[in-house]
Amino acid sequence: MDIVVCVKHVPDTTEAEIAIRDDGRGIKKGGLVFDISEADNYAVEEALLLKEEFDGAVAVLTVGPEGADETLRMCLAKGTDQAVRLTDEAFEGSDGYATARILSEAIRDMDYDLVLTGCQADDDGSAQVGVTLAEMLDIPHAALVVSTEVEDDDKMTVHRELEGGLHEVLEIELPVLLTIQTGINEPRYASIFGIRKAMRKKIEVLHLDDLDLAEEAVGEAGSKTSLVKLFIPEVTALATILEGSPEEVSSELATILKNEGVV
Repeated sequence: MDIVVCVKHVPDTTEAEIAIRDDGRGIKKGGLVFDISEADNYAVEEALLLKEEFDGAVAVLTVGPEGADETLRMCLAKGTDQAVRLTDEAFEGSDGYATARILSEAIRDMDYDLVLTGCQADDDGSAQVGVTLAEMLDIPHAALVVSTEVEDDDKMTVHRELEGGLHEVLEIELPVLLTIQTGINEPRYASIFGIRKAMRKKIEVLHLDDLDLAEEAVGEAGSKTSLVKLFIPEVTALATILEGSPEEVSSELATILKNEGVV
């Protein structure tokens, strides 16, 4: 089974102090640690598990700058076979639609039975690239997949997460695109030997000229949406700390809730 996994190199903002750029259209990334987007990490692991069971090869692709090689090499260290970085100044400002278009042109001529993406990226959380990519490749898709099972050479059964804790079970013909939900598996760590081996592997770099795309089809010109402004919400009210004995605190809390119309 030949599998393509699309990954994204994103800043880890979990415990970082975030500052908005002067133009208001992004965050200041200096000093931030970058890593693979969490859901993409699960997608890579799912691809490796399927490869181990059914043979074949796994290729990882990303749209990003040279720094994204760090994420690609970590995927190679875990056992993927090929890594491709799509890089060009014209790609700057691409939204989910334009990013999917870039990926689709790179994937279109590749041999694949399965395309995997994370369900959404950690930085923008748009959850658009995977499903849009499936449409552009003209293949079926399932989103928020939490379980996969290969029935035979041309069919898969997948469980996808719905609202309210419900699951939907689908039987889909290959080739297919799946957006992978976190928790579907337990991503492995790369071994020291794997990391050393990955450092010697070549990462293929493709630019706009290598794809069958016009410049106006990517970047902000080729995007359906645009980011106007980022801002950190203002603090409009502070927490009130109630002090005293349990009886005094509970009485005061009850009065506050009544005055606010809660009870």
